[in-house]
Amino acid sequence: MISMSCKVFVTIDYQKCTTPFVCKKCMDVCPGEVFLVTPNPMMIKKYQPIDENQPGSYLLLAPMTPKCVGCMKCVEVCPNKALSVVIQPPEEIAKKA
Repeated sequence: MISMSCKVFVTIDYQKCTTPFVCKKCMDVCPGEVFLVTPNPMMIKKYQPIDENQPGSYLLLAPMTPKCVGCMKCVEVCPNKALSVVIQPPEEIAKKA
């Protein structure tokens, strides 16, 4: 478990994470419920259903990054290696201030 004073950065490579609605592996293993899958607003067409199998139709987001416990399970389970998690210790945060 990471310290509350650490800063966590979750990066998603959208070139690699193309069908998150179908996959959802990171969501299944994340104890902090950091991730969310949402329709890509650029792909929404009026009166047309969104095909969850079409690459780019949904986006994976990490809106709850502050809840990340630093377990790295999401990184390990991602079949496309699309996720990275960086934990910045309080000492590094203080140096940049």
